[in-house]
Amino acid sequence: MNRNYIFLFLFSLLMTMSGLAALPPIDRDESRFVQATKQMAEAGDYVDIRFQDASRYQKPIGIYWLQSAAVALSGEGAAAPIWVYRLVSTLAIAIAVVGIAWTGANLFGANAGVATGLMMAAIFATAFEGRDAKTDAMLLACCVWAQGALAQIYMASRRKEPVAGHLPWIFWFAQGAAILIKGPIAPLLSALTIVTLVAFERDWRWLSKLKTARGLALVVVIVLPWIALISWKSGGAFLQQAVGKDMLGKVAQGEESHGLPPGFYMLTYSLFMWPFGLIAVGAGLQAINRLRDDARLRFCLAWYIPFWFVFELIPTKLPHYVLPAYPGAALLIGWLLTLSPQDANTPLRRWQDWLWWSTAFGLAVVSLGLAAVCIGAPIYLTGSFSWWSIPAAAAALGAGYLAFSRELQVPLHRIGAIAACAGIAYGLLFGVIAPSLKPIWLSPAIEAAVRANRPCDTTVLASASYHEPSLVFLVGTKTVLTDVDGAAKHLLADPACAMALVSVGEEQKLNGLLAGKSASRVAVIDGLNYSSGDKMSLGLYRIAQ
Repeated sequence: MNRNYIFLFLFSLLMTMSGLAALPPIDRDESRFVQATKQMAEAGDYVDIRFQDASRYQKPIGIYWLQSAAVALSGEGAAAPIWVYRLVSTLAIAIAVVGIAWTGANLFGANAGVATGLMMAAIFATAFEGRDAKTDAMLLACCVWAQGALAQIYMASRRKEPVAGHLPWIFWFAQGAAILIKGPIAPLLSALTIVTLVAFERDWRWLSKLKTARGLALVVVIVLPWIALISWKSGGAFLQQAVGKDMLGKVAQGEESHGLPPGFYMLTYSLFMWPFGLIAVGAGLQAINRLRDDARLRFCLAWYIPFWFVFELIPTKLPHYVLPAYPGAALLIGWLLTLSPQDANTPLRRWQDWLWWSTAFGLAVVSLGLAAVCIGAPIYLTGSFSWWSIPAAAAALGAGYLAFSRELQVPLHRIGAIAACAGIAYGLLFGVIAPSLKPIWLSPAIEAAVRANRPCDTTVLASASYHEPSLVFLVGTKTVLTDVDGAAKHLLADPACAMALVSVGEEQKLNGLLAGKSASRVAVIDGLNYSSGDKMSLGLYRIAQ
């Protein structure tokens, strides 16, 4: 194996390892995913997807199987800690980094591959998703390998060279795997890329090199068995919920309180592509100016722009939705390294110069913002200063400073320095500073209080005021999410062992519902529910003996 790929794989692991164990489960998506996987391990059912007693059919089975494999390999079963589940995402980002480096090396040369890999390993989007146990990191890996194979098939056809026999199989296997991870996102990305290239060049003959009939057969073999099983087991509910409600609902109207107008991804670009957003914009603008001269640039832009544009039009928006487009921009940074300094730094047009400076402003805002968060968050939330804030803020500012270059062509050693600074900032932010913000981590505090005060090994908690999925993952699948009336009934049904979590302000109401008995408050947990923005004071109760 090429030493560059080994280096980038290890570098990516290093960039995402800190915080895997220290960060508590994140609400709400990550906790829902890991709890559903945990229930598979508890029940031994690896076909159905459930969160407690409710079906969870928004996404296919792929990520749950991969997390289940990690749980099984850990030897701890359903008791596996959160880092075991997150390891799948960490490895997925490393696989994506190697995949984009492989693509960049084949399109533009070895140095371009390294530059592209360093960038993908060091942007904020992959740093976060590599620590988050859900679908998006593995989807990115599948998209990168599918698009990388497609790029090489396309370029071999353009050069009238034979296509390596393994490339179509990589393309179709990645498509099948991606469908099992998150439905039709990867096929959509590749379809948009192909349609754009064919429309621009008026040439579709190269598509015969994809071996479509055999490839589709492979996709069917990968996807159909589970689809058939879950359709039978759910009585058709999976397809109705996953396609009819989740996917089409997001396309037709804003779902999950995330309906936003076009332009959202332009506003979030500077954060999720930080610290390489400005360098990527400069490379992209130079590529647009040479679009007709180089088929490789057409492919990269066809990867990036149409997918971005389509997701800007879809009402439901979350920042990670456009993550599969970012590698197309990363490749252009590598391409720019192949040019002479004079060619690479050709002056931009007026509108391009305006866009570049706008992105430079975004880089400055995000760099200063991250530094401010590193310093200010511990002071605001805990009332104390963390000395780790100083190197974290310095690293964030250093990455931003190095990423601001009036020369559009940024040397490889400088790209490496930017990535290293960003990695230090991420390591301290996610591995040290964020876990120390105790007031926002209510679920771990509740779990510790339950563990310290539970009267029986069989104690079940009923939570009336706090319903975050991380609580279910940490305290147990049998945790009852209810209201004050339900909490009172839960305590009365098992007065010796049951416990209830109720807002301290509703303690009098709880006692009034206990039919002459009284609730004894054994612990108080104060903090901030970051998912809702509510400050909470929660009491842990049991029947007074």
